[in-house]
Amino acid sequence: MSKECPAKKSLTLIRGRLCDHTFVFRPLSVSSDSNYSKLKFIVSTSITEGCNNSILLLGPRGSGKAAVLDLVVGDLLEEYPDSITVIRLNGLLHCDDNCAFKEIARQLCMEHHLLFSKMASFDENSQFIIAMLRECGLAHKTIIFGKQRLLYSLLDAMQSVTSQAVVIGISSRLDADQLLEKRVRPRFSHRKILFLPPSGEEVDSLLHHLLSLPADSSFPSGYVAQFNEKIKSITSDTRFKDMLSTFLNANSTVNSLLKFIFRAVSSMTLESGLLSLENFKAALSSMQRQPKLEAVRGIISQLYLVVCMRRLEVKEQSSYNFISVMKGTLLFWLKKKCWLRHYENDLGYHSCFLEYKTIHDSFQTSDYYAQNVCLRAFEHLREREVICYAEIRGQSQTGEYRPMELLISASELHQGMRSHACCPAILLKLLDH
Repeated sequence: MSKECPAKKSLTLIRGRLCDHTFVFRPLSVSSDSNYSKLKFIVSTSITEGCNNSILLLGPRGSGKAAVLDLVVGDLLEEYPDSITVIRLNGLLHCDDNCAFKEIARQLCMEHHLLFSKMASFDENSQFIIAMLRECGLAHKTIIFGKQRLLYSLLDAMQSVTSQAVVIGISSRLDADQLLEKRVRPRFSHRKILFLPPSGEEVDSLLHHLLSLPADSSFPSGYVAQFNEKIKSITSDTRFKDMLSTFLNANSTVNSLLKFIFRAVSSMTLESGLLSLENFKAALSSMQRQPKLEAVRGIISQLYLVVCMRRLEVKEQSSYNFISVMKGTLLFWLKKKCWLRHYENDLGYHSCFLEYKTIHDSFQTSDYYAQNVCLRAFEHLREREVICYAEIRGQSQTGEYRPMELLISASELHQGMRSHACCPAILLKLLDH
């Protein structure tokens, strides 16, 4: 069997795992203190004891609220196939009472093989839902409602001893229960399950769960052992741990971690058939968008201006404008003898000119720009917020005479220029000089 075949199979397997939330969150649900266990206990108790309940799942986007709910509902449907009816609502789609009740009625009719009328009024749908809640209560069948915004009428109907329902709300707002109307709040049970970022141990367990190949599979045993050993080597490397810590400091949700792993796996080469630390480095750099660095990787004339401003700041010149930047460098007019004659009697500019000329001659660059070209580049930098006006005063002055300041640090400038594919060597020399 060729080496490419198991590599392609491993890529397909791991990508499938990353897209299957049931597989992802299953190991995070083993603990008795997990959100899965808490939610399942509340809902299963409501089913077995025939009581009403309401729960809120709170946490940032991508923390696994909907995935854990789907996992719980799927398991409960297997345990109690004839005792549960699931109604799903979305606050963005069903944003008012009329639309929400019509959707509830439609799903109930579909579940119980009843005829649904699109022309039914709000009162008719409301009476139908109350009747269905009563019938389900008498039949010891629980209705689970998920993702609803307007709850008053539904919670009011659940006050009857004959009805049986569980309302589960999902929100990224931690104060979602405080945003409910006053008439809704007393009817809500105030049970809340908070979805926190996974711990370090959970992240390690999740990485091995997602990336390790199964031993009892169609893969060659030698390839499985080599692949899994490589995963252990990567995850135990301090460089990988630092990289993962840097990434999770920005976004520690499970969803962002899955995206990070997916990008790393997608960059795996089929020739080697193994993941490497470089794959994760490439994934990190592609996901850490830095607009300032992207702005620096722009047109070369803009880079010249930014470097010149940076050099003026190094020389402790706190205030400068477009004209002073152009005069201070003279790099753009090294072959313009009229400019050289104009400034040759100014000792400050003459010494600056000699410094730039020495660097210029050592690189023999052919980059020369007219003043109007540099002015357009200057305005473009200001529009992209790489530079800004230093003070509000002086608005009556034209742009090239107003004091400016850089909004990009020296380290960001260095990093952006070194990652620039076409950055002239003379600019790096000027920046380090």
